[in-house]
Amino acid sequence: MKVIIINKTPHPINLLDGGNKVLRTWESEGQVRLSMKTQLIGTIDGVPITRTKFGKPSGLPEQQIGTFYIVSQMIKSALGRDDLLVPDEVQRDSSGRILGCRSLRRWEI
Repeated sequence: MKVIIINKTPHPINLLDGGNKVLRTWESEGQVRLSMKTQLIGTIDGVPITRTKFGKPSGLPEQQIGTFYIVSQMIKSALGRDDLLVPDEVQRDSSGRILGCRSLRRWEI
């Protein structure tokens, strides 16, 4: 079975080796968005405490066998689908700019 990985973040994702050489790049193929509604649920010591509820995603196709989507951690956490991947082991340059990642994370433990 052929596996397809599609980048649904707004920027390219670089996969790096141990020496920060780019092994593969996934260009952006659109962005996933979630509707959000924030509700005040109380206060603690005078500080407003809120809860955010997420709605349905836009820009994310239905699950398909053999297809995975790179998304942000927020999207992955909100949706909990097992076809969603997030960049992991992120590498930065000396200025803090993201160079890429060494892996893609699928499951949360």
